[in-house]
Amino acid sequence: MTLKLPTPAKPLMIGTRGSPLALAQAHETRERLAHAFDLPFEAFTIVVIKTTGDKIIDRPLKEIGGKGLFTREIEADMIAHKIDIAVHSMKDMPTLQPEGLMLDTYLPREDVRDAFISPTASSLADLSAGTVVGTSSLRRRAQLMLKRGDLEVVEFRGNLQTRLMKLDQGVAAATFLAMAGLRRLKMDEVPHNPIETDVMLPAVAQGAIGIERRIEDTNVAEMLEAIHDIPTGQRLAAERSFLLELDGSCETPIAGLAELDGGTLHLRGEVLRPDGSEALDDALSCPIEDGAAAGKEMAQKLLSQAGPDFFDWR
Repeated sequence: MTLKLPTPAKPLMIGTRGSPLALAQAHETRERLAHAFDLPFEAFTIVVIKTTGDKIIDRPLKEIGGKGLFTREIEADMIAHKIDIAVHSMKDMPTLQPEGLMLDTYLPREDVRDAFISPTASSLADLSAGTVVGTSSLRRRAQLMLKRGDLEVVEFRGNLQTRLMKLDQGVAAATFLAMAGLRRLKMDEVPHNPIETDVMLPAVAQGAIGIERRIEDTNVAEMLEAIHDIPTGQRLAAERSFLLELDGSCETPIAGLAELDGGTLHLRGEVLRPDGSEALDDALSCPIEDGAAAGKEMAQKLLSQAGPDFFDWR
């Protein structure tokens, strides 16, 4: 098949959420495609699509539907051929895609770590008992309560800029952001301290950008192959298999990270009770090509240890 490249007259339509970080990720995708095929930026149009998760920011995600809230409208537009591809933060993505769509392209992964953000403290250890910490992530909430059950945690929904504004307004004394977001937005001026992964294991696929497409669109598939980062895909195959077997969503505190060393993949996983009263974790190593099977195996092991009521809210 002869590859048909987009032109300014008939551009490739790139769907994305409208936050500054989402737009930065869409622009990175456009730049990589333009450079790969020596095309002008005008051969690509970035289409901003407002999702339910962006519209409702005053309630926890678990109350309004979980991860699909950040993808549903975008995927509907792709199924309707209003856009050609969609750019996503992979930690927001459900483990299964709607019929007719697929995720098989990932850009090089950024820093996977969480960042501790506070205008008055440099680490969790510096916070006094009763200090208010803001987060909308059940994983971060559970990990925080496990380490510092003496702190008060409040809901902190919104994009990166909104959460920083809430911090300035004194809604909380500290919060967490992804290092990847700070780096992609070049926000070095924000006081932050990276949290090493052996202290706070990140969300599955944190720091990774995924590009979704229609299965039938072989022309787009060929284009995307030129910008796919194989190591990121290998790591996410293990992590997302782990998440899928756990039936993970925004309603379950789950962390996971795969790292590569030569031909070996090292996978760590963690599940927590939502109130932070208990955590179960595991680690294993395997050949890279066995990563997806390893993720499933680890999930099954942790599920057997957790029992049926482990994720229940108290």
